[in-house]
Amino acid sequence: MIVARTVADTRTALADRGDGRVGLVPTMGALHGGHAALLAAARRECDTVVMSLFVNPAQFGDPSDLNGYPRDETRDLEVARAAGVDVTFVPPASELYPPGYQTWVDVTELGAFLEGEHRPRHFRGVATICLKLFTIVRPDVAYFGQKDAQQVEVLRRMIADLHLELELAVLPTMRDSDGLAISSRNARLSSEERARAAALPRALATRDPETARSILEAAGLDVDYVAIAPFAPPVLAAAVHVGGTRLIDNVPLEEEQ
Repeated sequence: MIVARTVADTRTALADRGDGRVGLVPTMGALHGGHAALLAAARRECDTVVMSLFVNPAQFGDPSDLNGYPRDETRDLEVARAAGVDVTFVPPASELYPPGYQTWVDVTELGAFLEGEHRPRHFRGVATICLKLFTIVRPDVAYFGQKDAQQVEVLRRMIADLHLELELAVLPTMRDSDGLAISSRNARLSSEERARAAALPRALATRDPETARSILEAAGLDVDYVAIAPFAPPVLAAAVHVGGTRLIDNVPLEEEQ
């Protein structure tokens, strides 16, 4: 596996890969089972697999959240090697946001509600970094998880609006035995908080916003939102705070709902 730290080195590493199908799995590290599923799908379906490993400061509004985000590059690179990744792009922030940087991508409507309302400029950071990765790697397909349903919709809109020749592959949410969606943030939960957080998938399983909110509040969770989002497919989405940890999740709904 090639570990590239610069845009130039990444492009050089991919220059001799020929005309085969290139798959990109963007990550912020702290790799878990959800990432492993994305990497496995990319390995099955593509001739060349590229993984990015970059904690994107532009999508964090709270500096303490950015500083507290789990990082373990050595372990992440071991996981990538075991998954058969061909090239891992691991840039420093200065490589992607050099001094004087001032160009941003803003998906105005889809990025303004739910997560966008509670995390201003979050999706601006997501869309910008993803477009940069798409431009650097030139993948045929990029892999994302259904857990981040609004992110998927924002990127799908960006790809359509900017006429990018790129397929978006969306894999189902991976869950632990208690139903909680696998997330890097789960590691921050105490055992007591983890037990309370299990109310989140139970609430969403009702597929009813009012019932879901009642279950979440009864479990002592601080609710940012519970709402049906008009995505494709529609989802019941929620964001909650469990102690100092913020969790998001969603379940797809049938079209008629």
